[in-house]
Amino acid sequence: MAPSKPTYLAAALFAAGLAHAQTSGALPPVTVTEKPFPPAADVTGFGDIPLREVPASANVVTSRDIDAAGARRLADLARFDASVSDAYNAPGYWDFLTIRGFILDNRFNFRREGLPISAETTIPLDNKERVEILRGTSGIQAGTSAPGGLVNYVVKRPPLSELREVKLEFTQRASMLAAVDLGGRFGSDGAIGWRINAAHESLRPQIHNLDGDRSLLAFAADWRFTSDDLLEGEFEWSTHRQPSAVGFSLLGPVLPPEPDPRLNLNNQPWSQPSRFDAATGTLRYSHAFSRDWYASMRLGTQQLKSNDYTAFPFGCGAEGNYDRFCSDGTFDLYDYRSEDERRRRDAALLDLHGRLDTGSIRHDVSLGWLMSRASDRFQPQAYNYVGTGNIAGTAVLPPDPTQATIVPDKHERSVELSVNDAMHVTPRFTAWLGLRHTRIHRAYTQSLTTPWAALSYKLGDALAYASWGEGVESWQVTTDPVYALANAGQVLPSAKSRQVELGVKGSNAELAWDVAVFQIIRPMTNFDYCLRTFACTVGEYDGRAVHRGIEASGQWTHGPWKISASATLLDAKRRDSVYEPAANGQHPPNVPDHTLRATATYRVPALPLELEGHVSHEGERNVLSDGSLSIPSWTRMDAALRYKRRIGAVDTTWTVGVTNVFDSRYWRESPFEFGHVYLYPGQPRTFRIGLTAAL
Repeated sequence: MAPSKPTYLAAALFAAGLAHAQTSGALPPVTVTEKPFPPAADVTGFGDIPLREVPASANVVTSRDIDAAGARRLADLARFDASVSDAYNAPGYWDFLTIRGFILDNRFNFRREGLPISAETTIPLDNKERVEILRGTSGIQAGTSAPGGLVNYVVKRPPLSELREVKLEFTQRASMLAAVDLGGRFGSDGAIGWRINAAHESLRPQIHNLDGDRSLLAFAADWRFTSDDLLEGEFEWSTHRQPSAVGFSLLGPVLPPEPDPRLNLNNQPWSQPSRFDAATGTLRYSHAFSRDWYASMRLGTQQLKSNDYTAFPFGCGAEGNYDRFCSDGTFDLYDYRSEDERRRRDAALLDLHGRLDTGSIRHDVSLGWLMSRASDRFQPQAYNYVGTGNIAGTAVLPPDPTQATIVPDKHERSVELSVNDAMHVTPRFTAWLGLRHTRIHRAYTQSLTTPWAALSYKLGDALAYASWGEGVESWQVTTDPVYALANAGQVLPSAKSRQVELGVKGSNAELAWDVAVFQIIRPMTNFDYCLRTFACTVGEYDGRAVHRGIEASGQWTHGPWKISASATLLDAKRRDSVYEPAANGQHPPNVPDHTLRATATYRVPALPLELEGHVSHEGERNVLSDGSLSIPSWTRMDAALRYKRRIGAVDTTWTVGVTNVFDSRYWRESPFEFGHVYLYPGQPRTFRIGLTAAL
């Protein structure tokens, strides 16, 4: 279920005062639906228009999906979308994702309630009503961002009626989650609503040396003080304390066999758990001027604190290879410590939505003004060589916590103006235009403008569309004296990614489906090459990335069956590189050329029993940019059984699930990050059992 913008919290009040709302300029009521196609997705920039009518590719993962999958982190949601895959997703650390083969920027490609946040932290899902995933360039939705897409977290709102839900879940080895979801309404005609989500989990995964814990407390409230005015607030506090699992790597020129997936090389006696604390809040006021026009004002803040510790394997000085381990299975080990990292994001958004007519053309118009500020503060870090480790994890080395590496603070602010117009020329034909102008102030000042245009045509229950748009990134050459670049500190001209997309999608009471063909062209720099080789004299643009692909997904619900599936074929290539000519024509590292996800759920007739099976398949991924090494394709199967029973006045749901049913061994991903090759194995077979009780 996905309520339409902007009155997520007002459904109960509309139920009480609908007659008045129908004759005044009241805010539109929430639409609750069980149809397979989500009614709307704010992340598209056209949140009031149903997703099935918007000429863009997006996926909405609901809280029901999250609970059914036993998902704990954003990376777990890749199972719902074949265009989404892992990008350096270390267990115990924050998430990195690719969409359409491009890595999302954790500083700029994430939103909460439509406001920019930093994803350089762990983000709990216990209080999220849905996670919206936009695929493709995001020039009209965000100022500067990587071209893969956007992720928007939408929190749970006060319910329509009293809610009392308790959840317990146990995972193999001794992880235990306890959570409550409480809510209700009070006041005249239920004018005020509230909701509390609280969770605590002791983390005892099968991976060795990875024990920790996490906690969440979240509060949401709304107050409809007139039929035209709504005040909403959502606040959450979370903490996550856990070591991370570091990656394996190549052994010289050789791809090693998959190790025991329970082994963690971050296992020195002095290894400490990292800790991520977050406080995030949003206030929103919405006012309806008439049936067709309403405005909202949103204020948001996010304050993060991190203490990051790792016994970090990196390179092989003995063989002069600093992007992989030694041929004999040893590696250089570093003591990494970054304490008291502080990140803060503040944002204010004013937007106006409405409908007007010019002659025979009806316009759905959105105007927005967004001001945001980001500040990242760092203390001196430790990154010190402590000796030689090995892939058996048996070496014991002394620590060196000397914090002598200076990391510069980062500060920036931006102002963005946006306009979107859906022009309904006929009941079937619509022309779409969007434009966003961004002025950023970092260590420099730059103005950027990104347009978007589309045409769509309704064909019965289907919509055919063609769209073109731009995304934009802004890069500054590093000032680090280690690289000795002649143009250190220079701001490169804005890098504009361009996307063309053709698509068809449709839905009815039983079936929702979509197919899209796209091409994204993104300018590339030589920054990674300079980082790896120290062989550059200047930092500059160097060729481009061209990603072409086709995506298809569908969800069918009929009788006791519910089947959903998605597939992506991706032809991603590096082009025109002068610094790395061997990479030209090659698939980028850690990007599968094809992906398939499918889930089938069967509700047993005459029994409160539901069976579920899921399969994820990913094609091979290049390990090196020249394509000389790759990890094989892999397939993983998961399964779950859910039993629902009413015990007295309590509705209960019992769940038994298993991840990686056949305990398959495989390399899950092969990220090339920080100038180094990493290899992460797949999760071992893991059982979970859970109980949810609605009191």
